[in-house]
Amino acid sequence: MPGGNGVMETPLQARVLDEAAEWLMRLHDSGATDADRAACERWRQADPQHALAWERAERLLGKLGGLPAALAMPALDRPRSHRAQRRAAVARLAALLAVAPASWLVWSAADQRGWGADLRTATGERRTEHLADGSRLLLDTASAVDIRFDGALRLLTLRQGAISIETAADTATPRRPFVVDTAHGRLRALGTRFTVRQEGGRADGGPVRLAVTEGAVEVTLRGAAHPALVVQAGQQTVLRAGEVTAPQPLQPEVTAWTHGMLMADAMPLAAFCAELSRYRPGLLQCAPEVRALRVSGSFPLGDTDRTLTMLASTYPVDVQTRMRGYWITVVARN
Repeated sequence: MPGGNGVMETPLQARVLDEAAEWLMRLHDSGATDADRAACERWRQADPQHALAWERAERLLGKLGGLPAALAMPALDRPRSHRAQRRAAVARLAALLAVAPASWLVWSAADQRGWGADLRTATGERRTEHLADGSRLLLDTASAVDIRFDGALRLLTLRQGAISIETAADTATPRRPFVVDTAHGRLRALGTRFTVRQEGGRADGGPVRLAVTEGAVEVTLRGAAHPALVVQAGQQTVLRAGEVTAPQPLQPEVTAWTHGMLMADAMPLAAFCAELSRYRPGLLQCAPEVRALRVSGSFPLGDTDRTLTMLASTYPVDVQTRMRGYWITVVARN
């Protein structure tokens, strides 16, 4: 596996990476002692693979500027619930050590994007909020949004992920428009229920997908003086830089996430895994030989382990699990 300096990274055993992650967590806990540090040094010198894993761990800290805050979990002598959290963090860190160093900063940036938003959700989390005007907002997994209501406007700014909105009638005088700002334009609700998904983050400039289930939404492209079109109930469209596609009939899989489901209709397995990975911490990948396999059905997003079991029981694939479930590969069944 190529490293950050262009050379090949030595493959390391999953057990060794797990132990390195454990030592990294232990030594960065506030309760670490000289005895802990001496024990870690003995572990490092006991095996060449240990030394390589520890070198990779130190490079990780250098790249990320220290142990990421999301991985700073309590020590082993804390209550049981904290221990479980810590074990999950160790597994997550081990998975991070397993990928090429060149991928560390990309993963870290993607994982922490949106942390400063007014509202955000973690990977695998969905969250419902009732806004000050009575509107209902549902955030999908790994989503982030800013909220600004003032005397002139009810404004949401979508930073990343997906949201579903059911607008309420404004009681203020004069009535304020309800709008959503995205990377490629502004969406104005016209008595509406709709979903918006920002592919990637706003900085990435990925497409924005709008689906309207009730009412209508007016679309104005970024920098334009006048609306480009109005999307009616039962329609969907895609915004990109400087353009918006003509409205198309709404496909049920676009809004299935609002019901906690992933719907697939002859979806390539590679795309299926990519979508499911949004709801599961760690790495979920698809082996090249099964990427084109077509998947159909409805799968629960709230239990990705169950979804992977359903996948393996229905199609000629196996699910390989490493790092306590933080590294999943879907492969062809032998």
